[in-house]
Amino acid sequence: MKRDIGRKEDSLAQLEEKINEGKAAERSLPQFREEVRRLELELDKLLRILPSRRKTDDLLRRIRALTEQGDINLLRFGPRGEQPVSDFYSEWAIDIQLEAGYHNLALLFDRISRFSRIINVENLRISPLPRGHHTIRANFTAKTFLYNEPETEEEL
Repeated sequence: MKRDIGRKEDSLAQLEEKINEGKAAERSLPQFREEVRRLELELDKLLRILPSRRKTDDLLRRIRALTEQGDINLLRFGPRGEQPVSDFYSEWAIDIQLEAGYHNLALLFDRISRFSRIINVENLRISPLPRGHHTIRANFTAKTFLYNEPETEEEL
């Protein structure tokens, strides 16, 4: 009976230790919740910079609004396919052609640079227009980036 009592006391001590660990975890639960909330806000902020989806219609709408504000004639908005760069992100190129004045083009690029989403302007080619309201035609590639979400076990 003494051995049985000793085993029961050891078992009781282990259970009390687990209870104390559980109480300690319960006391730190508000801190963990606050940390999760902070990390979710940070993730939202980062996904605005590097979204996981193309959102073509939203981007087209924003570019079109900028061209209308800046007296720019948008001739072509041609999204291409995504190109994986690494496991972490992909590039998404959009061919754009427009007619504008030189300063209006500069203002457009300035406003694009203020988007929360990263957009690079590459392969800029500017050619003069013979006459008319707009003085130049610009062809360029707007390159943005997409976050590659990790595959879950269900997808594998």
